[in-house]
Amino acid sequence: MLDLPNHIKTTVLMVGIALFTISGCTGPQQAAKTDQAPEQTAQAMKQEPDKMDRLVPNPITNEIPQAFYQAIDRETRTMSGKPGSGYWQQWTNYDIDVELVPADTLIKGSSLITYYNNSPDTLNQLFMELAQNMHKSGVVRNTPAEVTGGINLHQVEAGNTPLQEMQSVRAQQGYLVDGTLMVLRPGTVLAPGDSIQIEVTWDFKIPQQGASGRMGYSEDNLFYIGYWYPKMRVYDDVNGWFTDQFKGNAEFYHGFGNYTVDITAPEQWMIASTGHLTNAREVLKNEIYQRLQKAHNSDEIVHVVTKEDFGDVTESTGNGTLTWTFKADKVRDFAFSATRESMWDATRSRVDDRDGDGQADYVAINAIYRDSAPLWTDGAEFTRHAITALSETTGLAYPWPHMTSVEGGGIIGGGMEFPMMTIIGDYNGRPAQSLYAVIAHELAHMWVPMQVSNNERRYAWMDEGTTTFNEAQSKKDYYPGNDFEQSDFQSYLQITGTDLEGPIMRWSDYHYNGFAYGIASYPKPASMLVALRGVLGEETFQQAFESFLSRWRYRHPYPWDLFNTFEDVSGRDLDWFWRSWYFETWVLDQAVGNVQTTDNGTQIVIEDHGQAPMPTTVAITLADGTTLSREIPVETWLKGATQTTLTVDSASEVTKVVIDPEQKFPDANRINNSWEK
Repeated sequence: MLDLPNHIKTTVLMVGIALFTISGCTGPQQAAKTDQAPEQTAQAMKQEPDKMDRLVPNPITNEIPQAFYQAIDRETRTMSGKPGSGYWQQWTNYDIDVELVPADTLIKGSSLITYYNNSPDTLNQLFMELAQNMHKSGVVRNTPAEVTGGINLHQVEAGNTPLQEMQSVRAQQGYLVDGTLMVLRPGTVLAPGDSIQIEVTWDFKIPQQGASGRMGYSEDNLFYIGYWYPKMRVYDDVNGWFTDQFKGNAEFYHGFGNYTVDITAPEQWMIASTGHLTNAREVLKNEIYQRLQKAHNSDEIVHVVTKEDFGDVTESTGNGTLTWTFKADKVRDFAFSATRESMWDATRSRVDDRDGDGQADYVAINAIYRDSAPLWTDGAEFTRHAITALSETTGLAYPWPHMTSVEGGGIIGGGMEFPMMTIIGDYNGRPAQSLYAVIAHELAHMWVPMQVSNNERRYAWMDEGTTTFNEAQSKKDYYPGNDFEQSDFQSYLQITGTDLEGPIMRWSDYHYNGFAYGIASYPKPASMLVALRGVLGEETFQQAFESFLSRWRYRHPYPWDLFNTFEDVSGRDLDWFWRSWYFETWVLDQAVGNVQTTDNGTQIVIEDHGQAPMPTTVAITLADGTTLSREIPVETWLKGATQTTLTVDSASEVTKVVIDPEQKFPDANRINNSWEK
């Protein structure tokens, strides 16, 4: 999700004035500036760590949970970052019938769920997610929410056995609901390799801005339905069942499955959804259907539905409703929209070969929007470009049949991702570039977490940070000449060195303030990927980045799988990098100190005022116009030094010195990065 939730925005407003007054101050974790001579520094580098002038990042070995080491022992994970030879994950097939009743803002549904136990463990109870219970009175949540009663369960069966709500947690059979968590005890065990069928019938009143503005309805002509059906919780090889509550802020940890969903709605309501529409000929008017076929087989943008078509988009039936059937394979969630007065633009996007036939493939592109959102006339073009650009950035061609962007003004201000679907605000009064940015962001989520399915509820930075990084690459391609990565640097640096910042690795729902959550989840981890690219070089970084995505495609990575993959591919120990930037809130502040001409040449003192060690590139300009480049390896700072000296042996005078001239790293104070005679 791109935009920060409302409660975080409130926090931002509260701290904004303070930020302007303290952002330039030295934070308490920054080392004091040193005036040591080079020979003193050399001696300091030989000192024991407890006698050094700066902190030295210790290995992250003790930060890795014991459960992860146990997974390595069981050979489901490896310390190389690759899935182990014994890696497994669960699987679920969903067959859902759902009816949308717009007049009553009501959803009514029934599910047949087939759950496959691919683990080596015998399961005597199962866990499900009831996300709509965030809107139930009395539940624990960390964002404001409309109280609509949550989800109403009418029938629950497991293994063809009706289950009753348990009156005691000690009961051996039945189901129990605790907030957004549902426990099922079928009365029988689910052995390794076996499956079980679960049937659930339910309904709920649709909140206007549900799940913190990620679903709901607007006016009387738009519904966007997400967070809506009873869903199996993840059972994985590291921690077993994932049972954390959905509190409204941090998002999800979802498993993969196949879906067949029948969506019934009144005729003339147009349905877009995750998955492939299998009965398009039966539900769409023939003229609309023909335009759609033309659009998805053409590079031009076709107006499939215009204002002139309103009221004559779908076929008519005797009972006034239509059922739309969608099938989706290998996805981790399902969402749909229902619109009554929205335009529909469509085209296609070219991606690399997906099926191995040696030919480029195409993705159907849709943009659905109301005339109250004029910027959205570019929606199809923006969506098309982003899918192509992101496929190239990640090295993974977009895998599904379509990508659909839906305008949801009145429900959401930013955007929210679902497989093959996204809901995005109208962005009225904003420049077109802002709409492109949010579309690129939400579409970047089609890779992480929609394919590389991390635990968003604990490690939001894995998908939001990676997505923010990928968004910047897509924007650079569409708007060349703009440095969007530097914008992410500045977003992060606005609170660095202050008590407002929290470490990236803090669990998403447990940051001390909303601003710390936002920075640690979005711009800082994105900036760390940029910085890591600066450390490793373009080629090695890209190889490691693509390796991580391909290794964990349709799997569940933990942070240590990401760290280990970069170390494996680069062949480097990067514990110092992970410790400094992910586990701590250390600051990078390298500076040009004294520049002095001596009989032996020019002595340039490079100082490190911060705690985050990084390699240093120094550009030196001489009076004759020559430019020299010197490198200070990170090992210099890792030994505890706070300054080092470069010697320039040249008859020409040094006139300018610049640290990190290409601005590869997020230095907190660039004013002291340069010296000029």
